[in-house]
Amino acid sequence: METTGRTKVGANEPCWCGSGKKYKRCHRDQDADAAREGLPRRRSTPIVAGTVSPMRPVPPHIPRPDYAETGRPGPNNFPDVKDAERIARMRRACRLAAEVMAKTAAFIRPGITTDELDAICHEETIRAGAYPSPLNYRGFPKSLCTSVNEVICHGIPDSRPLEDGDIVDLDVTVYLDGMHGDTNATYCVGEVDAASRRLVEVTRQACDLGIAAVKPGGMVRDIGRAIEAHAKLHNLAVVRSYCGHGIGEVFHTRMQIPHYFDPRATVQFVPGMTFTIEPMINEGTWKDRLWNDGWTVVTGDGRRSAQFEHTVLVTETGVEVLTVTG
Repeated sequence: METTGRTKVGANEPCWCGSGKKYKRCHRDQDADAAREGLPRRRSTPIVAGTVSPMRPVPPHIPRPDYAETGRPGPNNFPDVKDAERIARMRRACRLAAEVMAKTAAFIRPGITTDELDAICHEETIRAGAYPSPLNYRGFPKSLCTSVNEVICHGIPDSRPLEDGDIVDLDVTVYLDGMHGDTNATYCVGEVDAASRRLVEVTRQACDLGIAAVKPGGMVRDIGRAIEAHAKLHNLAVVRSYCGHGIGEVFHTRMQIPHYFDPRATVQFVPGMTFTIEPMINEGTWKDRLWNDGWTVVTGDGRRSAQFEHTVLVTETGVEVLTVTG
């Protein structure tokens, strides 16, 4: 009989996390790692949605993307390969996204609500003269996506306070100088268990490996090959339902970047292309399900998920990460 910090669970009994697997096949080793490293064991309460506050206003002088009023994006007829002037504007938008991310993440702590983080992100964005891209994109009600624990992506900020032991992904996109810059990262809240810390670190590494796979003449499938191989090495799963995307004058272009190896993803990299690489990595199954709010995507088995994202530019010699503050 083994103690998890909640109840004593036998090796052959169902795991406390609700996965349906035996404890010895699921969280037993991770709980043992946590004990050895002096880290807390994981809380097992599923995420429950809180209250969503009204959309925050954007001052009239802020230039807006085409969907800002209607929620409906316009035609997508911009080329994937950008010239020097458009790339310069992309750099400015992406740098701002990284700066807003850093300023917002600095407030992450147990007790703060995700709605409060949304307010910080919103104010920092408009203070810089930019529009928070998620706001009213296809009706999304907030300026930031906050995905906590088993939420894979598109979590809606609400009144739920972050708790000690949570992990939370912040997804920040800004619209500046007619261009969108998109980035996200997963953060640990307070004292987090060893398995969650490992998940976050492996996901960050997977994103870096996906970026390193980009070079002129290569193919989109090279990204997924690198990411999936790293996830499998650590017995983790890559989400398949959501992918990276082309980005520029529009939030999402037709270009798609799968994060698992898809031999059909044969689009070649050409200098001047800009797109996102944003792997979502799960502890358990790669499958997901959608909440009734039409946005919040959670893991199919209730286990945790992490994500990192950068907007990148294909250069003549390789790749440049645009969503950096330096």
